Amino acid sequence: MSLSALIGKAIDLLYFKPLQKFLSQQVFRYLMCGGITALLDAIWYYITYHYIVCERIIDLGFVAISPHIAALCVVFPITFFTGFWLNRNVAFRVTHIGSLPQLAKYALTVVGSILLNYVSMKLLVEQCYIWATPAKILTTIICAVYSFLAGRYFTFRG
Repeated sequence: MSLSALIGKAIDLLYFKPLQKFLSQQVFRYLMCGGITALLDAIWYYITYHYIVCERIIDLGFVAISPHIAALCVVFPITFFTGFWLNRNVAFRVTHIGSLPQLAKYALTVVGSILLNYVSMKLLVEQCYIWATPAKILTTIICAVYSFLAGRYFTFRG
C-alpha cells in the first residue's frame, strides 16, 4: 500500500456519520490535509524560529531579515511541497490535470498565500506586538481560508 493510500485510509477513519451530513469526503480530506500541513508548518516554524534562527536578525549584508520572516522563508519550501503532495495524492486523487500544470496553478495560489503570510506576520508581530509563534498560528488560520477557496475553485478543480 502506498503512503498516500495509507494516509487517505487513516483520514477516512475520522470521517464519522455526523460529518458526512455537512461535508463531502473530498472536502473533509482537503481540510484534514490542510490541518496536517498547518500542524507541520507550526512545528517546523517553532523549531526554526527558536533553534535555527535563534530569534536573531539575520544580516545578509545587503538586507537584514527579522527573525520571524527568516523562519517563514526557511519553512516555506517544506510546507509548499508537503501541501501539494497531500492535496494531489490524498485529497484530490482523481484529477484529469497533469501534475506539472497543477503544480503551476498551485504555485500561483501559493504566491497569494505568501503575500498574505508576509503582510499578516508584519502586521501582527510589528504593529500589534503579538509574539511570533502565536502570530504565525493566527496567520495560518487566515491563510487556510484563502487556500481552501483557491484550491477548491482553481487549483484542484476537475
